[in-house]
Amino acid sequence: MPQTRASDTQREMLSLVTARVRDAYVRKPFFVDGALDLVSVCRLLSQQGLTNALVRDGDRLGIFTTTDLRDALLRDGPPAALAVREVSRFGLIEVHPDAELFEALWLMVRHRVHRLVVRDGDTVLGVLGQLDLVSFVANHSHIVAVQIDEAASVADLRAAAQRIDTMIGLLHDGGIKIELIARLVGELNHRLFARLWDLLAPADLVANSCLLVMGSEGRGEQILKTDQDNALLLRDGYEHPQLAEIAGRFNAALAELGYPPCPGQIMLTNPLWRCSLASFRDTLREWVYGAGPDGTLHLAIFFDAAAVAGDATLLQQAREHLDRILAGGDAFLARFAAAADQFDEPQSWWQRLTARGDEQPLDLKKLGTFPIVHGVRALSLQHGVREPGTAQRLRRLVERGIVDADLGRDLIEALHYLMALKLRHQLRQRAAGEPAGNLVRPSDLSTMDRDQLKDALAINRRLRALLRQRLRLDAL
Repeated sequence: MPQTRASDTQREMLSLVTARVRDAYVRKPFFVDGALDLVSVCRLLSQQGLTNALVRDGDRLGIFTTTDLRDALLRDGPPAALAVREVSRFGLIEVHPDAELFEALWLMVRHRVHRLVVRDGDTVLGVLGQLDLVSFVANHSHIVAVQIDEAASVADLRAAAQRIDTMIGLLHDGGIKIELIARLVGELNHRLFARLWDLLAPADLVANSCLLVMGSEGRGEQILKTDQDNALLLRDGYEHPQLAEIAGRFNAALAELGYPPCPGQIMLTNPLWRCSLASFRDTLREWVYGAGPDGTLHLAIFFDAAAVAGDATLLQQAREHLDRILAGGDAFLARFAAAADQFDEPQSWWQRLTARGDEQPLDLKKLGTFPIVHGVRALSLQHGVREPGTAQRLRRLVERGIVDADLGRDLIEALHYLMALKLRHQLRQRAAGEPAGNLVRPSDLSTMDRDQLKDALAINRRLRALLRQRLRLDAL
């Protein structure tokens, strides 16, 4: 990318991260009554030069657009006999005028909508449209989602995937909070996986299956691309003769897009992770009650699963089955939680963080994020918490009184600090032409980072102590 274009792109992104919704072009609201007939509504829209109207129907607020008009014309009966409320969409997504424009961008991507209602208390200020948002940020971030949706080939998706990588660096340089970066990247990645699956899988396979992403991708905590963790649940009784071939093409295409194959083969190409719901229920039971060495690891990966395409009720049914077989499984839960201690190091790492010139690297994942992620995962599994991300799970555990409020707050802050430190480290590695990894030398950290890392690891130890108390890990 030429230097001038790169600097222009960075300015565009910075405008996005500093602006508020009220800074963009918010179109004044135009209301119509839900009982008004369709022809009268279209006449009013024509007089105002508009393409959409907000629809008041009692306590409900909806929207009518030209797309709704197209669909209405396909109905039986004349438009003049059709009330606008019958073809409008209700349950609109709203945003506050003082919200960051970045939040509006995320809402559009998350809910797959083209317009947001801008509301301040009881007052509707107007409508923020996708085109107005895109024009405000000079055709950059939101266009990634459009590029994914309109992709007609793997090559088209590769261009979108590369754009996501560029966006991550710009968002980081612009000072965006790590949790917001992860949230937006997660939504775009899920959208990309779903589009790839739609391109490669026939419609009947998509309808009779549920495509899952797992691990950090499922939790919405992956930022830069890491190993694939994906699976496919099939409706009982459904078979497809080319399933293995399609699965292979899917995983190979993801590798082309920059997502390396999983060394542990936790991918669609592995029949263990590509099976019917009935077969997977048996697998879950084996993981919980069997003697296999990989049961706890595989269950941890599945627990973080998120549905990105197909019938999400298949995942819900698998989760409900897991809840049933876990009842009374205290011994398994203790073994499961014990993994949070598996990467503990001797006390020497405290001294290494304060020693200058130390070249022995620390693993930011094994020592840092993993104990928090897995410890919270174990408590969530024990208490039926099913929120997708670690911070969300922690908040729910605090609400239920399972985790002390102060510890919950400290764990969330430690997790986000460790995620930000890892991203900063990996972006430096990428800029130097090195593979992005989790190992960092203490001597490469600033004094402030060493102090904060020491504090974060101390918070980890508090969580481990809680796990030992709640799940009696010392008895193992």
